Amino acid sequence: MLRIGVAPHRLWPAREEEVDGVLETSRTAERLGFDHVFVSGHALAGETGVTPDPLVTLAAVAGATTRVGLVTSVLVLPLYDPVLLAHQAATLDRLSGGRFTLGVGTGWDQREFEAVGVPFAGRGRRADEQLAAVRRLWRDEAEVRLGVRPRTEPGPAVWVGGQSDAALRRALRYGDTWHGAGLDAAGLRAVRERLEALGNVAARDPRTLGLTAGLSLVPPGFTAAVRAPGRLLGGPDTSAESVRDELGALADAGLSVCSLWLAVATEALPDALGWVAEEVLSHFSKE
Repeated sequence: MLRIGVAPHRLWPAREEEVDGVLETSRTAERLGFDHVFVSGHALAGETGVTPDPLVTLAAVAGATTRVGLVTSVLVLPLYDPVLLAHQAATLDRLSGGRFTLGVGTGWDQREFEAVGVPFAGRGRRADEQLAAVRRLWRDEAEVRLGVRPRTEPGPAVWVGGQSDAALRRALRYGDTWHGAGLDAAGLRAVRERLEALGNVAARDPRTLGLTAGLSLVPPGFTAAVRAPGRLLGGPDTSAESVRDELGALADAGLSVCSLWLAVATEALPDALGWVAEEVLSHFSKE
């Protein structure tokens, strides 16, 4: 069964007012049966528009909902102190009833690192160290004890993003799931083959690592509000059948979770969510 989630605002909102409705959108997503809502983690406005803080946003969403999962996709890990992040994540996991998933990446916008005062170089190595530290803190195996322990044992699920060999090794060593973006079934199979080849180095059976991906979608009958990065789910002539067929092929290739960015105007987002629920979600929820 393929689990499908959605962002609570459109892809790359241009103005702050476009993220003001994330709580209502999250409630709608929960009511329609989506598996999770996810929030990205850029600290500065830029090429990807405006972005609310992921942990603060998901904490608010947790209070406004009861069932839907809460995912960072992705939080730029090297910008964070590992003790503070472990504590924030544990708190959110506990107060949400175990609904939180920590999706992380190493980041690409050098301006963010300069603004925060964190070196851009060496961020991959630091991410490895941070994930190891966060895991120890959640398991209460560090020299210090977190203010609260997470509700989920031995800690929230961790999705590790990135397609480099270093990122795949990081996912094998520290992740529950590898988190990709914009892949078709052939691309996902290629990632699985690379994980198989790297499994011995990481001392991890790659078959125990889940596979998830973020995908962009403009449903048929809707107008794109922004040019999405890479390919659109369903191809250039998107239809309900082409979206279902592609998701089915991805599921057959090993995808367990899909996170959808809807690249439509903010005012069209509720209707786009309804289309996905009726034409796509209902199909996969029956499997």
